[in-house]
Amino acid sequence: MNILRHPIFNIPNVLTASNFLCGIASITSCFAGRMDFAIVFIGAALICDFLDGFAARLLSISSDLGKQLDSLADVVSFGVAPGIIMMSMIAVFAQSFQATYLDTDLSANSFIHYQTQSWLNSLFHEIPNDFDATIKYLPLSALMIPVLSLFRLAKFNIDLRQTEKFIGVPTPLSTLFFLFFPLYFLLNYTQWSQTFTSWFGFLFNPYFVAITCILFSLLLVAEIPLMSLKFKQFKWRGNEPKFILLISSGIVIPIFLVWSIPIILLLFISLSIIENTVVKNKTHEI
Repeated sequence: MNILRHPIFNIPNVLTASNFLCGIASITSCFAGRMDFAIVFIGAALICDFLDGFAARLLSISSDLGKQLDSLADVVSFGVAPGIIMMSMIAVFAQSFQATYLDTDLSANSFIHYQTQSWLNSLFHEIPNDFDATIKYLPLSALMIPVLSLFRLAKFNIDLRQTEKFIGVPTPLSTLFFLFFPLYFLLNYTQWSQTFTSWFGFLFNPYFVAITCILFSLLLVAEIPLMSLKFKQFKWRGNEPKFILLISSGIVIPIFLVWSIPIILLLFISLSIIENTVVKNKTHEI
């Protein structure tokens, strides 16, 4: 039997399994206090998620098993993993928000690990620390990410409307959005005490981040049509929003760096809304 077309262990399914393993590695890294590794493994999972679909189309391999494996892997890598990461980050932001000065003698990863363990000790062992009753349960709000990712991925498998468009934000894009928070913290750790006095400091207020986790998770299952980034043909006509997004991303990323993540995502949603409005108007004219 040709290993490339084995009913179970073909190349697309192996790539999907690699996505799954990267998700587990990300979760493990987060609990071990290596947020940098957790982010890298999420990035590797995103690459594997792209490659498994690409390989399936290239080799003309499509099966119900592959679709189920893909969703199961995505639940871990783009549901559970970002949920665990954001729980940890809300605990970190809660401590940073209360502190007037952040001692940066510890490395960023060590600080994240220490604060996460302090929160877990407060939650499960009632060990006295800075996590009082008002913020003790706040990080649990991030569990909305894996829960609604579960529903979104199950719905995607049976929703016939999502063959050419997405209904709701895809889990990989949601994960990219949530990675903004740990990435920004790691890159700006030494100046973190100044963050809450800056104009954008409210973005890292633990209550704001918790609310963001809940609201953005709801977008996963929202009845909002969003464009797919798959190209059937590469002509400008008919692909205008996709090309605008790709060109804009190429400009925004080197200029805004980590800030490009929320900017590109907002642009993606905006272009999708504009595209849907134009299509509806054309339909009404006809």
